[in-house]
Amino acid sequence: MKEEQSITVTAALPLVTRVGEGPIWDYKYNRLLWIDTQGSVFIHTPSDGKNREIKIDKLVGTVVPYTQDTVVVALEDGIYKLNLETEQLTFLAAPEGGIAGNKYNDGKCDSQGRLWVGTMDKDCTPKKANFFVFDGKNSQKVLSEVSISNGVAWSLDNKKMYYQDTPLRTVSVFDFDEENGTISNRKEAIQIPENMGTPDGNTIDAEGMLWVANWEAACVTRWNPKTGELLQKIDIPALNVSALAFGGENLDELYITTASYYMPEDKAHLYPEAGKLFVVKPGVKGIKCNYMKFN
Repeated sequence: MKEEQSITVTAALPLVTRVGEGPIWDYKYNRLLWIDTQGSVFIHTPSDGKNREIKIDKLVGTVVPYTQDTVVVALEDGIYKLNLETEQLTFLAAPEGGIAGNKYNDGKCDSQGRLWVGTMDKDCTPKKANFFVFDGKNSQKVLSEVSISNGVAWSLDNKKMYYQDTPLRTVSVFDFDEENGTISNRKEAIQIPENMGTPDGNTIDAEGMLWVANWEAACVTRWNPKTGELLQKIDIPALNVSALAFGGENLDELYITTASYYMPEDKAHLYPEAGKLFVVKPGVKGIKCNYMKFN
């Protein structure tokens, strides 16, 4: 495993979120989209240091870019367009159909602009949730009996999809049919050791290696998804590390979200910056994000 050498972790903003999540670098407009799952969508522009907040009176699961003025969000009760100018929401779909107690959670778009998004029970009841693909018009359930749907990423050649059902402490890999938007042949690619918490969000880098946000372990980790080997670990000054995304004009900065909620009382004093958005330069670059498309 690569040792941490002169890697500096800094807070990108003074803001403390309750559950920071879902960062994605909107490279066309040089801005970071991210959320607080408790009801906020943020647009952070590092060039001027601003971080605009759009408050939403629902839980937020993920945000993905669409156009300059519009993003797509998964809220607790469905998928919506969010107009960044008017802050108005337009309902698109509710693939799950409103299972009591469930909410939409993490999701990302594939190379064809389809949104892959899952759900979780608000009380984390096991095997109650599902995982869906939505093409802007139609949706399809692709996995059932999920506990906490998280972390969606694709290999550089778009032939594999990586996915995490957090409590399993594994990263699954599927064969991915890019043209038809289907997955098959599930295997376990990475096993997260107990001392490294559970896998929350993930992202792929330009070398095809997978980065994982380690919830309850105060770190992010880099893995070879073909061998399951741990390549790198970066300590983060927050216990609950939730998600991560490469950004910046050169895609060489790793933005990392964390939570101030769900902190054991006896550990709170150890992590005074919990809930902040952090940024590091890990020594590798990321790849450009995918945008939502409507068929």
